[in-house]
Amino acid sequence: MRLWPRSLAGRLIGALLLALVVAQVVAATVFILERRDAIRAVNEDQVLTRTATLVQLLAEIPPDQHERLVVAASSRRQVFSLSAAHALGEAAMSAAEARLAARLRDVLPGASGPVLVRAGGEGFGGHRRWRHYDDDDDDDDHWERRRWRGPVWMQIAVQLDDGRWLNARAGPPPRPRWALGSLYFLGVMALAIVLVVVFVVRRVTRPMDRLAAAADSLGRGESPGPVPEEGPEEVRRTTRAFNRMQERLERFVADRTRLLAAISHDLRTPITSLRLRAEFIEDPEIRDKILETLEEMQRMAEETLAFAREEAAREDTRSVDLAALLDSLCADLADLGQDVTCAEAARCPYACRPVALKRAFRNLIENAVRHGRRARVRLEAGGPELLVEIDDDGHGIPEGDFERIFEPFVRLEESRSRETGGVGLGLAIARSVVRAHGGDIALANRPEGGLRVTLSLPKG
Repeated sequence: MRLWPRSLAGRLIGALLLALVVAQVVAATVFILERRDAIRAVNEDQVLTRTATLVQLLAEIPPDQHERLVVAASSRRQVFSLSAAHALGEAAMSAAEARLAARLRDVLPGASGPVLVRAGGEGFGGHRRWRHYDDDDDDDDHWERRRWRGPVWMQIAVQLDDGRWLNARAGPPPRPRWALGSLYFLGVMALAIVLVVVFVVRRVTRPMDRLAAAADSLGRGESPGPVPEEGPEEVRRTTRAFNRMQERLERFVADRTRLLAAISHDLRTPITSLRLRAEFIEDPEIRDKILETLEEMQRMAEETLAFAREEAAREDTRSVDLAALLDSLCADLADLGQDVTCAEAARCPYACRPVALKRAFRNLIENAVRHGRRARVRLEAGGPELLVEIDDDGHGIPEGDFERIFEPFVRLEESRSRETGGVGLGLAIARSVVRAHGGDIALANRPEGGLRVTLSLPKG
């Protein structure tokens, strides 16, 4: 399954949406990190402020009320206790812990005793000096064992004026979570950007779609007319170049067709004059040979003139049932006494120039009957292309002549007689018509004998 679209609009939209998703993820990550740091800073301030406030209160009330005050000041996230010695160990404080201790000392005016701080890791979930307290702890402070159940994020010890230590243990700050307002805002912003991107990309790529359709029509031999020059400057230049190319091609083809028609038309007069003069030749054998050659030249001129007239006619494209067209053509040829059969096929609508395409089919079927005694026609529409196969029962042709046989006025049978063939334009005209529709003709010798001609036409 292809996840990346094929169209230009799809790829532009996909690239922009991917960039949008990456930008949103980066922004969300930065937002969470900044929010985490803010929560951590606020939590540090709260722990330090509550500790400093408790120290000041203990200095102002009688000693017999200290325990009750410490119990009242404790909370689920921060627990205070009084002891004769601190429980922070003898290890030196780190630079970050020293800064926290200095901040606490700044809010304790007049404090003369030491201030010790032990903090957790740099980020949430750090495990440095974390401790758990439960009923198996050997600490004599049963109240603290019963109250404290979580990991320690920060430990503080402040020596009071009476020599005792105020110990504080604080749990880690709460993990930051997505705020619903932020999610709604990001969702609305992403939806708005998607709508704008889709609208702009469709407007940018619409001229490219028209240009592609015009190029496809031109490849089928149609005349789509000038394409409107719209869209970005690069697309305008491409469209302008396509319109100039189309104009030059049409002028070139028209000039060549008129030249070919003029030559074929003008040849008929001298051929007729030579035919009249040949009638006065007394030697019958020489006269018959000259008349036969002149007749061959006459047929070539007439075939070329007919081809030029059809090319100049500019038949319009319309939708026809290709299966019905083949069936009616084979029926007409069978009524004329030719051995032609057509396999039954389902209805197959196809946009084409039906008169030109019918002539191409007729030339190929008549060629199969003429050189292979019979023709069997079959239409295959199930694959990526429309295939028309024409089989005969002849001797086939050498593979080296597969391409040469499509050249104008080339015949593998050299007798030039009416009974064995025409002037050698039939296959050339057929391939020209099929290629003008965007298809092609391929030849192959069948293993059981005979030649298979396969016409491939693009769908759509």
